Amino acid sequence: MTAVEALLLTPGAGGGADHRTLVDIDAALTGRIAVRRHDFAYRRAGRRAPPRAPSVAAELAGDLPQIAADLGVPQDGLAIGGRSFGGRVCSMAVADGTPAAGLVLLSYPLHPPGRPERLRTEHFERIGVPCLFVSGTRDPFATPDELSEHAGAIVGPVTLRFVDGASHDPSTIAARRAIVEHIGDWLDALGR
Repeated sequence: MTAVEALLLTPGAGGGADHRTLVDIDAALTGRIAVRRHDFAYRRAGRRAPPRAPSVAAELAGDLPQIAADLGVPQDGLAIGGRSFGGRVCSMAVADGTPAAGLVLLSYPLHPPGRPERLRTEHFERIGVPCLFVSGTRDPFATPDELSEHAGAIVGPVTLRFVDGASHDPSTIAARRAIVEHIGDWLDALGR
């Protein structure tokens, strides 16, 4: 397993790289590890709604070699992930063969709210890197029990952490601090 030398963070579908959770993670971890917040092309073009996830995953796969080079790390030393849609896209890219040191999946959208039968897990069995899931206990996109059950399909080592009382978009400073702490602990456990 390659050490994590840098972390790439991507936003949820309707947000940008300036989302408060991503900014908090960046601020807390910079100096300890290289961190880059990254907007997808549709956001850079000023659009709010994303294209379909597979096309964004392919875009990300194409962008990652340059992002790793800009950060001065090998691509397999870069952990990737993000909030909701961004984390899902990162997981899809890795499942399709994109090199990465690990996945950081925040508020993973396992299914649309109220539609647990519409799972977004078909690619999980092709993920072989270490994965960290951090989710709120009140997230309508995935309950702790649902995440625990379905993350079992991932081949790589999985760490699940839950923020008590948090919803899909952690609105409190305490919830965002807990997310940062979980990521830091995960990086420590990987030997960073």
